[in-house]
Amino acid sequence: MGVMSVRSQSTEPSESSKAAHRAGFACFVGRPNAGKSTLTNALVGQKVAITANQPQTTRHTVRGIVHREDAQLILVDTPGLHKPRTLLGERLNDVVRTTWAEVDVIGFCLPANEKIGPGDRFIAKELAGIRKTPKVAVVTKTDLVDSKTLAEQLIAIDQLGKELGFEWAEIVPVSAVGDKQVKLLADLLVPLLPEGPALYPEGDLTDEPEQVMIAELIREAALEGVRDELPHSIAVVVEEMLPREDRPADKPLLDIHANLFIERPSQKGIIIGPKGKRLKEVGIKSRKQIEALLGTPVFLDLHVKVAKDWQRDPKQLRRLGF
Repeated sequence: MGVMSVRSQSTEPSESSKAAHRAGFACFVGRPNAGKSTLTNALVGQKVAITANQPQTTRHTVRGIVHREDAQLILVDTPGLHKPRTLLGERLNDVVRTTWAEVDVIGFCLPANEKIGPGDRFIAKELAGIRKTPKVAVVTKTDLVDSKTLAEQLIAIDQLGKELGFEWAEIVPVSAVGDKQVKLLADLLVPLLPEGPALYPEGDLTDEPEQVMIAELIREAALEGVRDELPHSIAVVVEEMLPREDRPADKPLLDIHANLFIERPSQKGIIIGPKGKRLKEVGIKSRKQIEALLGTPVFLDLHVKVAKDWQRDPKQLRRLGF
């Protein structure tokens, strides 16, 4: 077994001749609609997290992975921190705090076009309690304001840190929509990561099991247009994904069976729509996105079921993956 000694005689150029590779985890936090998912997608370069103009649509830790020559930045998407009203709320908040303490850097997203409000202060206070992790203030949506407003916001954010007794590692204005400075943000986050080899293979953009991403796409399509009536009382579980048998190799078809769970029978009509029209649209829309995600034709079978008060029931929560 003389294999072991071979590595010590490696003739590769010494590491010191080039900057060490870094790899680590970052997470973006901020009020709902502060631009967290949009930023994740801009950094990763394709749609990974679910963007929606409604709080708490990102339930799972979706990780986008930014691959660079000198580094690998893994983006962990924590659910929003909010004042808990239900068991689900409390469980989400615990997840958030644990995640913040475990990542290498936290990006706090504050929109340039809205003054710092109580929601931002609530999060900033929580951040102040997490001493070790460096915090970067990311000022989003800069394309929506003039330079004077932006300057005022930068000063206010600087003050916020001082008030709460911590120093921002960086304060960076970005516009993910116009790709402005998204690369700069990555350049500033990378040095805050520990040195080390890549943690994920090159091709990976997210380590979420496909089923979770598929469930999220269905859930997003199902919420489209009925968010006011069903803010987040929809959970989606992909029951099974199977390649259709007896298909020629060049014409595969993937059968996906998924259940949409709602809390009350009265919500069924809202989801299904008159003569099932709405559910059909949800199926068509999410099927297209799933096919784009998987790169294969899909047959999507959707069923709506009632899981009574699932947001408050620990057993149901576990079954639905929370």
